[in-house]
Amino acid sequence: MTLPTRPTIEDACRIIYEAIPPTAQYCWPLLSHRAGCEVWLKHENHGPLGAFKTRGGLVYFRRLRQAGGGVRVAVTATRGNFGQAVAFAARREGVQTVVYVPRGNSPGKNLAMQSLGAKLVEYGDDFEQARLEARRWAEAEGHHYVPSFHPWLLEGTATCPWELFRAVESIDVAFVPIGMGSGILGMCAARAALGVHTEIVGVVSAHAPAYYESFQRRQPVTAPARTRLADGMAVPAPDAAAVELICAHVSRIVMVTDDDVAAAMRALFDDTHNVAEGAGAASVAALLKERDRLRGKRVAAVLTGGNVDRAMFAEVLAG
Repeated sequence: MTLPTRPTIEDACRIIYEAIPPTAQYCWPLLSHRAGCEVWLKHENHGPLGAFKTRGGLVYFRRLRQAGGGVRVAVTATRGNFGQAVAFAARREGVQTVVYVPRGNSPGKNLAMQSLGAKLVEYGDDFEQARLEARRWAEAEGHHYVPSFHPWLLEGTATCPWELFRAVESIDVAFVPIGMGSGILGMCAARAALGVHTEIVGVVSAHAPAYYESFQRRQPVTAPARTRLADGMAVPAPDAAAVELICAHVSRIVMVTDDDVAAAMRALFDDTHNVAEGAGAASVAALLKERDRLRGKRVAAVLTGGNVDRAMFAEVLAG
């Protein structure tokens, strides 16, 4: 598997902009003062579904239609944002959606998926159990299974940093949270396509370190996923193709704790009045953790999503 090229990313942009506009990127003075560097946020929380996953979903289902698959029912597994993207994009292409989520999943994200027409199935205690059952059931019923990592998804997610790099010149370092890997590899693809030299740093939860351990060992490593806040990064089993590409194109990976993430969520609200979910704030948590080495640099962070439940956000702000 290779990274998307410039023509592929440009075509993905055309597909995406039929449904949603580009998102903004802003340099926030208070956040820059806090971090001791020039901080640019890419605001994927400003999209219609509140997360960057919409991009990959739109491209995936358009490519599926172009391939002539004749799909009527699509099945996937998620903790929330990916399921919303699949439901949103599938409906535009006339495809029904069944989404598996683990028990105890975010009520707000569950409701959001259902509002987009998805049939919700609760299964298992974590994402991996839900994913395995979703794939098994889809294959048994003859439905199309949508994986969490795929070249078509990567084409879509690459459009986010494509917009960022075209709008902001000479970014020294960019921080991207890692779920299954499409977000950070989209950043790598856009960097290569535009010929920029930004250092790309991945961010994982210290309570779900599978991708960090895989990066260190240069091979897929499973690990428990017990993060309370960053459910978008709660991945116990990495994708082998994603690990290979991350090892080839990413400079390093930083781990952040739930406490780091909570502090970043508060900082984002105080300094920019933006709401970030845990995984969405992880990139800012990492850059604040590394403020000493970033002093005086131009730094970007992808705010990948803002879909946090009210009760959870109130608890974080109160902290």
